[in-house]
Amino acid sequence: MVTDDSSLGDCLNGAIVGTDDPRRAPPRSSVYCRLALYGPRAIPRPDVSAMPAEVRDRQPSLPRAVLDAKLTAPVRAARQILRQSAIEAIVAAAEARLVLLRAPAGFGKSTLMLQYRERLAATGVASAWLNVDRADNDASRFLAALEAAAAQITDEDDPPFAAEAEASIGDTALRLIARLSAHPGPFALFLDEFEAIQEPGVLGLLRELIEHLPPRGRLVIASRSLPDLRLGRLRARGQLLEIDVARLRFTLAETAQYFTLRRTTPLPADDLARLHDKTEGWVAALWLASVSLERAASPSEFIARFSGTEQAIADYLAEDVLERQRPEVRLFLLRTSVLRQLDPALCDALMPGTDSARILQELEAADVLLVPLGGADRSYRYHSLFARFLQAQLEREAPAEVRQLHATAAAWYGARQRPVPAIDHAIEGGDLDLAIALLAEQAPVLLAQGRMRLLARWLRALPAAALAAHAELRLIHVWAVCFTRGPIEAMEMLAGSGLAGSTLPRVAAHVRALQPCLLAMTDRYEEAYATGGENLRQLPSPVPFADDVLANAMATIVTVLGDHAQARRLIDSARRGQGTHASEFNLMYSEAAEGIIDLQEGRLRQASARFRLAVTAVPGHGYSHTSGNAWAGLPYALTLYESDQLDQSAHLLQVYLPLARDVGLPDLVILGYRTLSRIAFSRGDVDQALQLLTELEYVGHRGQLPRVVAGARLERVRVQLLQGHHRAARDELERADDQALWTRVARLRFLANDLDYLALARLRWELHAGDAAAAARQLADAVHTAQADARHRRALKLQLLQALALYRTHDQEAALDLLARVLRDACAEGFVRMVLDEGDVLRQPVHALASRMPGIARHDPVFADYVKRLAHAVGPQLPATATPGTVPRALLIEPLTRKEIRVLQLLAEGYSNSAMAEKLFVSDSTIRTHLRNINTKLDTHSRTQAVAVARRVGVIS
Repeated sequence: MVTDDSSLGDCLNGAIVGTDDPRRAPPRSSVYCRLALYGPRAIPRPDVSAMPAEVRDRQPSLPRAVLDAKLTAPVRAARQILRQSAIEAIVAAAEARLVLLRAPAGFGKSTLMLQYRERLAATGVASAWLNVDRADNDASRFLAALEAAAAQITDEDDPPFAAEAEASIGDTALRLIARLSAHPGPFALFLDEFEAIQEPGVLGLLRELIEHLPPRGRLVIASRSLPDLRLGRLRARGQLLEIDVARLRFTLAETAQYFTLRRTTPLPADDLARLHDKTEGWVAALWLASVSLERAASPSEFIARFSGTEQAIADYLAEDVLERQRPEVRLFLLRTSVLRQLDPALCDALMPGTDSARILQELEAADVLLVPLGGADRSYRYHSLFARFLQAQLEREAPAEVRQLHATAAAWYGARQRPVPAIDHAIEGGDLDLAIALLAEQAPVLLAQGRMRLLARWLRALPAAALAAHAELRLIHVWAVCFTRGPIEAMEMLAGSGLAGSTLPRVAAHVRALQPCLLAMTDRYEEAYATGGENLRQLPSPVPFADDVLANAMATIVTVLGDHAQARRLIDSARRGQGTHASEFNLMYSEAAEGIIDLQEGRLRQASARFRLAVTAVPGHGYSHTSGNAWAGLPYALTLYESDQLDQSAHLLQVYLPLARDVGLPDLVILGYRTLSRIAFSRGDVDQALQLLTELEYVGHRGQLPRVVAGARLERVRVQLLQGHHRAARDELERADDQALWTRVARLRFLANDLDYLALARLRWELHAGDAAAAARQLADAVHTAQADARHRRALKLQLLQALALYRTHDQEAALDLLARVLRDACAEGFVRMVLDEGDVLRQPVHALASRMPGIARHDPVFADYVKRLAHAVGPQLPATATPGTVPRALLIEPLTRKEIRVLQLLAEGYSNSAMAEKLFVSDSTIRTHLRNINTKLDTHSRTQAVAVARRVGVIS
């Protein structure tokens, strides 16, 4: 399905198709210009023959014709105003990663982008163009188009797609970023009509792309609205250039130049000034005026009554475009306006006895607001402004025909096994009976595929009364709402449906699966277990999808309750069902559920493999982003983080965290925010780390989820300890102390609390600031309990803390022996961040262990290399007895400047980046530069390490 929301500057024209009447002949210039281009619009197909074969052909969700149209930039006409000042502003903003052109329709955003692109081409800078539409709110589709566009920049022989056929969104995005980063020269990627993107996950992808663009790369976006791309951060860094309405309006001089190009007879200066004032430099209105002035007997009288509003443009379309067509063409335009894609055969079905292919070719030749999509069938689409006008005109002139036209289109698509556009047309035509009949057949299939957002959109559009007699469709709507808007709303829908007590076999099957699933998603696992256990005894049912969801949901529930063996039996039961009735949704669910068990039992590599499989479970339907796969995507991001793949992890989190937050899944929300916060902290951005924790706490308060609130507070304790703020950490510990909550957490096995719970946080505080010996004894007991419960990941973390506590008590031999055992286990499974997240307290013991590695390397080189990498990551070893003033500054790799020493002093006092910037009267980006220089000179990797080293070498006290 192709949509187009392009601006008024796209294709307005006054051409007439096939007229012989001189009174209705077109004006002197027979083909009207694209409004923002001021000339005829040519839309050539992109040179896809130059693309790698797999870029052209491997696009299951993007047909060739659609991809061609998306990658096509309009050809700039010769007669137009060069926006020199705006182009120079863009060129001068060398540090801007993002150039945002934001204005309503008809202000020439696309024209300015074309002119800037020509400027780049003249200097040898590579670029690519992508027309965005609403269907790009599916991340897999958007990435497919984005990668195809990027291939025009990288111009590589090997295809940009992964060798495997089912690459995940995360892999595709990371590959895209890597290829752009590896491009040797400067480049720009242009995204037009970006206001169509509203999906948080897709916006997250763009944020990640912007964040990881190399210094020579630039993203140029045209949008009618303000996109959620964290523009404030980009502004603060000096990485954003905004071109708004004020800069896009024509000046009086540009208006004069425009009319000089458009008219053989110049306008008097007074008339020109009045017209400019009326239009306020709005290019769309100026274009309309220029067209009408060609036929005005008195330009002054026309200007006196002219209105530069969009209604004037609508009036023009009615009077100068539609009414000037011959009857056959006029009728064709009105009737086919209901179509999103103008396929000649489909148009013939709506216009029996008409040669639609001929008329479409004539319309294209005459430039009547028609865009070719390419392909062997020569399909087209109307420009969105023209389509909306035609649809409104059809409603006024022949409202009774609208329903039949949509019904015919639905039948045409249905006969060709294309249920999605068939259902779209049935709903848009108000044919509820047809829509429900199609949905009754297709909705169960789409549900099994996990196409929840599509189902939610359709079913939300149907009146409740129309669905009253269709119980299964109403319950499918509950499923769709559950995974798009959250379990609370879904529970309310289920309760209000009156179907919970139904005895109809198919209805009862859905209800039995929904009940424990909804309870578990709202953190009510004990109730879910009681309800689901009873429901399991009533299997099998006539709805395999519901049976498999019930088995998977109960597997997740009993995992939280601690019975991993029973959970695996339930997962195996669900998998056996998938052998006879494949369900992509349940494949994802099964693999994600077992991956959680693997992770808790310390098998990081196996867990990562399962989560990866779950994320790529449904490559053909765009599901892997949009419909609940946060269940797999967020845990997969966690395993990437644990293995120290921070960039990849951050990217996945940007995609999946908004989904988990919107649906309200407590464990995944905690995991997502906490991991993003840790990534920010590891990069030295303490402000962002704390901001994320504040957001997490707010989400918990808003959703009345006390475990989420407590999770934010515990992570804040860890951050404060790593910064050396022991008293603040202790105060935050007290705020997180909710006895009832932590008693329940101790009884259950929540993934988010596997390594983060109150008792462990208290022991960490004792290790840093209290009685390390007592902490070591308590940690030994906790290790024994975790091992007995087969919670090997937790046991590994507790042993690490125990080794650090022993080192603090000066029992170094015991500490290093235990640390060696812990790190061997961690090395075997690839755990890295579990170790590094403990911060500077690791430095001395890890270096002490690393000093033993030369002898070990001969028989265990993998472990020796692992310890060596940890030693490098924690920062350089310093004399254990060093005190301020006793170590010469010559120890530094390079002397610190006076300003850098001042920044270190403020850093040690707990100042944030923004606070330091305000105090030193510099920008945040300058502070970041100082911090990068400090870390380089001190050979450190974090703010905490930098402060510790600076104190030890006597730079600060």
